[in-house]
Amino acid sequence: MRLYHRFILPRLMHRVCAHKDITGQREKIIPLAEGRVLEIGIGSGLNLPFYDSQSVTCVWGIDPSQTLMDMIPGPRARRPFSVCLMAGSGEQIPLESHSADTIVVTYTMCSIPNIRQALAEMRRVLKPSGRLLFCEHGRAPDIAITRWQDRLTPLWKPVSGGCHLNRPIAALITDNGFSIRRLDAGYVSPIRITGFHYRGTAKTR
Repeated sequence: MRLYHRFILPRLMHRVCAHKDITGQREKIIPLAEGRVLEIGIGSGLNLPFYDSQSVTCVWGIDPSQTLMDMIPGPRARRPFSVCLMAGSGEQIPLESHSADTIVVTYTMCSIPNIRQALAEMRRVLKPSGRLLFCEHGRAPDIAITRWQDRLTPLWKPVSGGCHLNRPIAALITDNGFSIRRLDAGYVSPIRITGFHYRGTAKTR
């Protein structure tokens, strides 16, 4: 399983997260980022093309997978803003308090082991005037679907990098010090077990 998680899983995650349905969600939320941006779970850099070059000055990207970050186009890529990559997880962000204007988290909250600690860290790092931008899959509103999400999550996690199918994303955000200012939620895929997505913005309370 070590070889699977180190070499095979990152490439599978890149392919899945580059799917057109997910890319369409990225296109709607990432251009809202401004100033100094912290991206939790930058992965293979799929969000980078969608940042507004007139609004973003730099992107700090953190991810536990070095294999995924090695897939990000390097110095030859033409970007109007700087990109600084850091190996690590959302539970311990190596930045000073109130240093980020925007925090971006896309398709990452499902797999952070201690999501509450990670949200506390995001709250610490985000400026009081800053915004959290999120786009995640999670718990569906339909009982028949959530039952299957609950049943399958223990089997799904070991082969998907710790992904939870059933996390109530909006509730987690509001229960951990944020106030959601905008939320769009609904099915974006016919595969309903993974197809209910949350997209929106939040500020610290």
